Amino acid sequence: MEIVQEVTARLENKPGRLAKICSSLAQEKVDIQAISVMETDGPSVLRFVTTDLDATKKVLTALGTEYKITEVIAAQLDNRTGALAGALEKLAEEHINIDYAYVSTSSNQGKAVGILHTTNSKRALQILNESTATTNEKGSGRRPLHSR
Repeated sequence: MEIVQEVTARLENKPGRLAKICSSLAQEKVDIQAISVMETDGPSVLRFVTTDLDATKKVLTALGTEYKITEVIAAQLDNRTGALAGALEKLAEEHINIDYAYVSTSSNQGKAVGILHTTNSKRALQILNESTATTNEKGSGRRPLHSR
């Protein structure tokens, strides 16, 4: 779990706009770790996290795409039923609101990455890290296969 930089851009909702950004990032060897595109009444909202923020900024600037950078939490989650719910419940217990979230698969086998924008990123990160440490100490909480 870590705090990372997320890019938010507003895109004209027309064919090829998102493809151009993704292709340009690929040409620069920038990997997209997580991405979300939401339709709105106006321009679509693109949010994403990449492996190289400086190269991402250069690509977007070259394409004439306005953007902003926001701190978000990249939460490493088990790719299993209820993992996201468990993390969100821990934050809710501490009265931390989730403004928005999206999830992507991870390059780590059996893992997913949850991108969370919260009302208090530093405290949320602390809670999630404490929760992970506690879970690791206790085990996963799942019954072994032989006892099912």
